Amino acid sequence: MTQETHQVVHPQLSADMFNLSTTQSDDELLEEEEETNEAPIVPTDLDTSSHTVRVTRPVPPRDFVLPRALTTEKELLELAFRPSALNTRVTCRIHRCRDGLDKLYPQYHLFIEHLDTGDIHHVMTARKKRKSNTSYYTITGIYRESQTVPEGYVELGKVRSNFLGTTFVIYSHGKNPLKREMATKKKDLPIREELGAVLYDPNILGFKGPRKMTILMHALTRDGKRSEYRPVKESEMLLSKYRDGGARDLLVLHNKSPQWNEETQSFVLNFNGRVTQASVKNFQIVHDNDLDYIVMQFGRVERDSFTMDYKYPMCLLQAFSIALTSFDAKLACE
Repeated sequence: MTQETHQVVHPQLSADMFNLSTTQSDDELLEEEEETNEAPIVPTDLDTSSHTVRVTRPVPPRDFVLPRALTTEKELLELAFRPSALNTRVTCRIHRCRDGLDKLYPQYHLFIEHLDTGDIHHVMTARKKRKSNTSYYTITGIYRESQTVPEGYVELGKVRSNFLGTTFVIYSHGKNPLKREMATKKKDLPIREELGAVLYDPNILGFKGPRKMTILMHALTRDGKRSEYRPVKESEMLLSKYRDGGARDLLVLHNKSPQWNEETQSFVLNFNGRVTQASVKNFQIVHDNDLDYIVMQFGRVERDSFTMDYKYPMCLLQAFSIALTSFDAKLACE
């Protein structure tokens, strides 16, 4: 696939969007709205002729649009692993299949959703692995070169929990450095990349209120790119760093605390219409320094249909993996 084709398919995911300084397009947009979005505030103790403070409203995020189904493995990997562009929201829908033999081991199909047209494109599927002592999900990416050939599949990653279902670790597809896998099919693969971890606060029978989540990720570089971390020792992993107090170089996020509504006698969050049904699985992810910036949100719209939206600095595989942890039963959390 040429670079030109890549730019047409993923305009919001282009490298130019990852500059942390204000882009030219953003400057032009702010200049166009300058008259309506700016208001001078004059401090009373300063010389008003030489000091003026201008306050601007934030520009609403753009919605990412996938114009067509993915046709190459390269396109799929770009979409799965590259963080969302600045000021861009990626809207998704997840459908859970748990009929027949899949009742205990459901499948989860993720679609990129275009809100204006209603178009959806199937890009990932997660399956809960059988015969595992802990919850274990494998995630596969899907692309199709043309309608005349079968779909292509790429193993992207996995999500695995501890026995109680309170801690989950997210990895890319690769070799586990802590195990001897020389005799398996993974022996020629690179060491797996650690993409994140999710911790749920223990909450027996729900006496402490709604679920509380902590999400751990590696911080991005100054130009907004995600560096690859492939730890080979347990002490180098996210959970070990966090528990040992080494979280300074980590990105630590939490779910937004819902507010109690006296009228409905329930805890509520404002999903701006993207979530329509109450569920213990619903959540919004924020950073403690900016509770109004929703990094990710997830919630139910039908019995087996859910919406998932995410923004910078998450990538699609990270967001889908975090959503999977919410589906899982948690013995010590409720």
